[in-house]
Amino acid sequence: MKKKIIIFSFFSGSGFLDLGFEKTGFYVEFVNEYSKAFLNAYIHSRNKMRMHLPKYGYHNTDIKEYFNGRHDELYEYINDANEQNNLIGFIGGPPCPDFSVGGKNKGRNGENGKLSSVYVSLIEKMLPDFFLFENVKGLWRTARHREFYEELKKRLHESGYCTTEKLINAIEFGVPQDRERIFLFGVKKSLLKPSSFKSNTIVDFPWTINATYSLEQIKNTNWPTTDIFSENSIRDKGNNTEVIEKLTMDYWFNKNDVDKHPNAKAYFKPRKGLAKMQVILEGDVSKKSYKRLHRWRYSPTAAYGNNEVHLHPYKPRRISVSEALAIQSLPKEFELPSNMSLSDMFKTIGNGVPYLLSKGIANAMKLYLRKIMD
Repeated sequence: MKKKIIIFSFFSGSGFLDLGFEKTGFYVEFVNEYSKAFLNAYIHSRNKMRMHLPKYGYHNTDIKEYFNGRHDELYEYINDANEQNNLIGFIGGPPCPDFSVGGKNKGRNGENGKLSSVYVSLIEKMLPDFFLFENVKGLWRTARHREFYEELKKRLHESGYCTTEKLINAIEFGVPQDRERIFLFGVKKSLLKPSSFKSNTIVDFPWTINATYSLEQIKNTNWPTTDIFSENSIRDKGNNTEVIEKLTMDYWFNKNDVDKHPNAKAYFKPRKGLAKMQVILEGDVSKKSYKRLHRWRYSPTAAYGNNEVHLHPYKPRRISVSEALAIQSLPKEFELPSNMSLSDMFKTIGNGVPYLLSKGIANAMKLYLRKIMD
């Protein structure tokens, strides 16, 4: 009988995706991240939370190195884990701006776009028992990117994997944010029972078994639109009594005690534009930049690059790092190191998979994989 479910994490960022798996009973034993700043934040957060250290360590290197000088190193780690009769999985979300309409949109030929193919190549080479691939919805919905995505899937099927995929909005899992991402889960066909298949290469998988809300419920809720910006004001729900409180900024800012969080004072202070900032209505998120959140509504996608600026509902400033972490549904004890640059802080937050979404998917995967192990 298999003992543990071991995770090898790639494109780990500061570990939002991994944290959901760790808190669900998976063992993250290998962490790979190209950005030194992000990896340092990963290590810092785990030290602060007194969490399990990865047996095979933290690796600040380009994933392409595992096809060259570091191939044997990774192979030995996987062999060691296999010798203990564990189930081995790869998880990762290759950098995605090349598939994003709001980003570079260069597709498979962009430097980041190529990394999706590299990740699949690594899976083909190392053949873990299962894998998870995460990316922006543009990879799945945009025609020319979808063609590339289907090619990646075909390669995985030819390597002996059965797969299942779903476009998921994080808000369904209790994340106070409208954020869609595509997830692809694959398992070695040799490990599956005949009853697991929907077709020759597709498996039946309960993606939303841990979802808290349905999109229909959220869309049919009477959310507030806009209100006059009033500095440091107190504003109750008023006529918006139907709002789902656990999806609002007010709930999450209180839940995570953002004003007392170690990252509470970390926010960009504008050299100019304060006057413009003060006239934007609370809840006006209609523009590309300078979106003011509403205290009684969820946030638009946490994307803080490309000059996109999100403003505090009732303070004349941009949101803080602690508030952005709350929007990504991180537990209040999660923090980023104080010596990390503001740009890197907001970049790693915007890149990350929301914690509650990660945890929900990890739970579904655990239930599914335990059936294989029994």
